[in-house]
Amino acid sequence: MYDQVLQHMERTVDILASRVPSPKRVPLKDSYAFRYTEKTVHQALVQKLARVVSGLYAARLLMEAGLVQEQAALQRVLDEITEDISFLSFSVVLGESTAQHQTYLEAFFQEEFDPSEAITSSRELPMVPRKKIRAYIDRITNGPKGSSTQVDTARTVSKAYSGYVHAASPQIMDMYGGNPPRFHMRGMRGTARHAEHKADLWNYFYRGIVAFALAAKSFGDDELFGSIRDFLDEFVKTTGKNYEANEWQDI
Repeated sequence: MYDQVLQHMERTVDILASRVPSPKRVPLKDSYAFRYTEKTVHQALVQKLARVVSGLYAARLLMEAGLVQEQAALQRVLDEITEDISFLSFSVVLGESTAQHQTYLEAFFQEEFDPSEAITSSRELPMVPRKKIRAYIDRITNGPKGSSTQVDTARTVSKAYSGYVHAASPQIMDMYGGNPPRFHMRGMRGTARHAEHKADLWNYFYRGIVAFALAAKSFGDDELFGSIRDFLDEFVKTTGKNYEANEWQDI
């Protein structure tokens, strides 16, 4: 069913991309690059959605190859992208764009380097702290007081996956085992760790579909939103139970 999900997502990105001003060719050093010059929230959402799709394609390929360390590192990226989509989408749906949202968009669209100067050092980007993005989402989904449990859970999951990004020892040692024990550097196909990460990938497809539904809502397309919700229900019914992959039952 993952193929269906990815195809559905690609079509949705194309639909939503057609509803915002197209990227324009802008000068960049001795050449040019495509950029969204209007820098709107919906243009940002289209770009984030495109990265969800490419990220899921890549995570799936890594999983199938048994490269679960790299899969987990990429899932950490997907965590932040889907949080960003929620952060931006809620601001539109609820009509409450804040100074933090404006700061986020300014940082998102800002070039890493000044295109008119030699590349010597990167610019300082006024990023919105991740904890503030999560706190905003928490307040929207759980009320003004929020839920400390949900925030703590998000932080814990983020920290665990950051171990794969930064190659921390406990995560690296997941690669070690067998008889005789050794580091499995070509992938871990057929191992218990591979089965766990295969099941874990389901969660990222699920969250990706939810992110697409939120984005569709922010575009004011209730019909598209409803179709994505229906597709999500079908995905869960076909591949999961109690908000997790069926594969977990065999682990």
